[in-house]
Amino acid sequence: MRTTARPLSLLAAALGSLLLVAACAPADAPPITDAPSAAWLSDHGLDGMSGLEVVDHLEAMPVAERPTDLIASIKPDSVELSDLDGNTTSLDLPEDEFYVSVAPYLTQTHECFFHSLTTCLGELRDQDVSVHVVDGSGAVLIEEEARTADNGFVGLWLPRGVDATLTIEHDGRAVATPVSTGDDDPTCVTTARLM
Repeated sequence: MRTTARPLSLLAAALGSLLLVAACAPADAPPITDAPSAAWLSDHGLDGMSGLEVVDHLEAMPVAERPTDLIASIKPDSVELSDLDGNTTSLDLPEDEFYVSVAPYLTQTHECFFHSLTTCLGELRDQDVSVHVVDGSGAVLIEEEARTADNGFVGLWLPRGVDATLTIEHDGRAVATPVSTGDDDPTCVTTARLM
């Protein structure tokens, strides 16, 4: 019994440490450093993908199919990946685009700064929404009908270096919230309460 209890407790501690670092991570979460080789990503079907491709791939996956032994945290300029074996890597995101994932909600939400593609869950899963993003000059950046992913988030690729207003409408309710896409801005918005 002792021999099985100790490895299980070590595994639980390691998983807990990873979740504290990246799951809906706060702004001051420590960065993940690159591993010499990212061949371990092939175990998750991510080998050879760019940062943008990894973000789009994981965000579109049904929650039940998302890997439970992989943490994927989106920072303003990279997606940082790690697993339970201590493998880590950082993949660059496009220089001219900024990814922000938004979880509109009615009654419950959670704090988040850096979006986690494998652990963040929003309230409104698989729901139709209207999305409008207008920058400070009045230029329309996004105007589309969308659907929240199975995790309850809608992902938006926006130009870098803009201050904008995001409006989401769902089922006769709406919310308008500011979004910014600078080097110190969040990639996760969980404060968009529909009224």
